[in-house]
Amino acid sequence: MSAALRHVDAAAIARDLSRAVRVPSITGSERAMAAEIVALAAQLGLDGELVEFDLEALRAAPGYPGEEAPRSELVASIVTLRGAAPEAPRLALNGHIDVVHPGTESWQRDPWSGEIGGGLVHGRGSLDMKGGLIAALHAMGALRAAGEQLPGDVVLQAVASEEDGGLGTFAALQRDARFAAALIPEPTELRIVCAHGGALTFTGTVRGRTAHAALRREGVSAIDRYMPIHAALHEHERAVNARPRHPLLVDHPLPYPLLVGRLQAGRWSSQVPEQLTFEGRLGVPVGQPLEDARADLERVVAAAADDQGPPVEIAWSGGQFAPGQTALDDPWVTLVQHAAAAELGTPPPLIGVGYGADMRLFGARGIPCVLFGPRGLELAHAADEHVAIADLEAVARVIVRCALAFARR
Repeated sequence: MSAALRHVDAAAIARDLSRAVRVPSITGSERAMAAEIVALAAQLGLDGELVEFDLEALRAAPGYPGEEAPRSELVASIVTLRGAAPEAPRLALNGHIDVVHPGTESWQRDPWSGEIGGGLVHGRGSLDMKGGLIAALHAMGALRAAGEQLPGDVVLQAVASEEDGGLGTFAALQRDARFAAALIPEPTELRIVCAHGGALTFTGTVRGRTAHAALRREGVSAIDRYMPIHAALHEHERAVNARPRHPLLVDHPLPYPLLVGRLQAGRWSSQVPEQLTFEGRLGVPVGQPLEDARADLERVVAAAADDQGPPVEIAWSGGQFAPGQTALDDPWVTLVQHAAAAELGTPPPLIGVGYGADMRLFGARGIPCVLFGPRGLELAHAADEHVAIADLEAVARVIVRCALAFARR
């Protein structure tokens, strides 16, 4: 057993995760959490730096992935375990510090409590994904404490804005992309994600002509014009998911959902509505370019619209998640699977998922990347979010094994 594995301390991981959960960091307001990561890194003897990015330059950069939350700044924490050889292959660990709002449902505990009990750490972001982030930080701390001298750097990117498009990872890779492999400890049920779908947000505008309700035939209801469009979107979802799929998504019941999540129409119950807006999320199949997915949806909407008003307008805004994949036979995938098998006792399966992730931003730069993290995905974004401390210990130990094996290859 490597000495570094003996330095992975489950109680310390739980303690530091509790500390992290107690720092609210809803998307758009992450500075305090970024500073906390730098402080935690220093306690582990690691080199941490709070980085401020040029937000306007990023918004103008090719490949800008979009964003949804209001934001006046973009910061990250970059933590580095220095290797012996500056030109040796470098390993990236990546995780997001932003979390979603606790919502309006009642929680059994304060969502910002970070309470520890029963082998769990509770609170918003404990699972998604401050837990995996703290596990990665402690894996690096364990390597340092054991005196492991790796040839190349191990770098942890603790980024903002993952929840609304991935601008944080995009910025971190604009700054430094010299990595030979990457691992993101998102919650994955202790399985290895090698492929994920994409997601695009859109807004449609349907226009009609207003009139008094008593003379409704003199007007054109935007709601009536929208109804066949809604049916066509359902059919488009069915058709997209009926196409041949990535082999890791063959058994997924609905890998590429299409949801209209918001409608707004009408001003008064006695007035024909002259405008309707619909906002939704389009799932994008693995391997499909975003421009093709956009064009397909626009064609479906145009074909379903009648000629009782102007063409329906579609705007693409918010987070623009491209799909991503890493080849199943990539040596990095094999290395991570072997490392996880050594820790868990059996090789974890390679899987695909329907949600978007920052993994695709590494793939776009030719960097093989996988997701591997704790169990409990159903708790992500949900009330009473929590994570098992034992899972975080296992994730930290797998990352230690990955770093050591990566250094030897």
